[in-house]
Amino acid sequence: MNILFTCAGRRNYLINYFKEALNGNGQVLAADMDITAPALVDADIAIEVSNIYSDNYISQIVDICKQYAVNAIISLNDLELPILSANKATFINIGVQVIVSDSNVIDIAFDKYKTHEFLTSIGLNSPKTYISLNDAKEAIKNGELNFPLIVKPRWGSASIGIDFPETLEELELVYKLQTIKLKKSILNTASEQDINHAILIQEVLNGDEYGLDIVNDFNKNHYGTFAKKKLKMRSGETDKAVSIIDERFSKLGRVIGENLQHIGNLDCDVFLVNNQLYVLELNPRFGGGYPFSHEAGVDMCSIYLEWLKGSNNTKQFNNFKAGIMYSKCDRLLKIKK
Repeated sequence: MNILFTCAGRRNYLINYFKEALNGNGQVLAADMDITAPALVDADIAIEVSNIYSDNYISQIVDICKQYAVNAIISLNDLELPILSANKATFINIGVQVIVSDSNVIDIAFDKYKTHEFLTSIGLNSPKTYISLNDAKEAIKNGELNFPLIVKPRWGSASIGIDFPETLEELELVYKLQTIKLKKSILNTASEQDINHAILIQEVLNGDEYGLDIVNDFNKNHYGTFAKKKLKMRSGETDKAVSIIDERFSKLGRVIGENLQHIGNLDCDVFLVNNQLYVLELNPRFGGGYPFSHEAGVDMCSIYLEWLKGSNNTKQFNNFKAGIMYSKCDRLLKIKK
C-alpha cells in the first residue's frame, strides 16, 4: 500500500509514523512545491510539484498516483483541502482514495465565521465573533464585547496574521492593516469570495487550552476523541502537551463528529473557561497536536491503513492513556541537492 502526502511541509513525524505502520509493506511518498521541504527528506519518494492553485496541479497529482500506484492521498495543508475535496471523483476513477472530508465540511471548517455559526447551531459554546468592524464597534459600545480582542483572517491557516488589539484605536488600525496585508498574502485567493468581510473579530478566551483529535472513520461514523492539555504553544502549534481522559471532551467530540460528518482526523481547539467548554477552531486534517495523541497510545496511522484495507480490526492500535507528556524539539536535516 502506497500513501501520498501532499503539501507535506514540515510534518516529518507523520511520514515516519506511516512508514512504521506500513512496516515495509508499501511506500510513503511526499509532494511539495518546495523540494527542500523537511518532510520530503524522510519520505521514501520525494516529489516537487506546482503551486496548489496552478492549472496543472491536479493533473500532476494524478500522474504521480498512476506512476507510483498510490492507494491513498492525505493532505496536510488547509488551503489544499477544498481543492482535493472538489476533485475526489477524479481520483476515485483511477482507484485512489482521497482521505479528505466533503466540500461542505471543508467550507464550514475553513471559513471561521461558518465554524462559529455551525458550533452555535449544534448547541456548543463558541467565542463571540464578528465579520463587520461596525458591528464589533457597536457591540463594544453596548458592553457586549470587551478588549482585548483577536483580529485574524476569516479564511486563515497556521496562525497567519493574528493581532490582539486592546483599544478601539488599535482595533481600527489593525483591521485596516490586515485588510491591506491580506490582499498580498497567500490567503488572498481563499478570501476572494467575500473580500469585504474577510477579517474576523473575536473575543479573547481566558482559560486552559486543549487540543482534540476527533476521529471519524471513512464512512463518517464517530470513532473516538483524544484530548491533550496544551502546556506550551509556539507559532500557533502545540509545543508541549499532556494527554488527558475526560468524559466532557469525549462527549464534545462525539457531538461534533456526528453533526459535522467529517472523514478521518479533525484537529480541534477548545478552551475551558469557568468550567464551560468553548470550541475555537476545527481543522479537518492531521494537526500539529497529533503526535501527542500518537505517543499517548492511539496509532491513527495503523488505523487508517486498516480502514483502507476494508478492515475494522483496530482495537490493538488504540491504547490511549492519560498523563503522557511530550515536548517538541528541533532537529537538523541534511537536504539532498
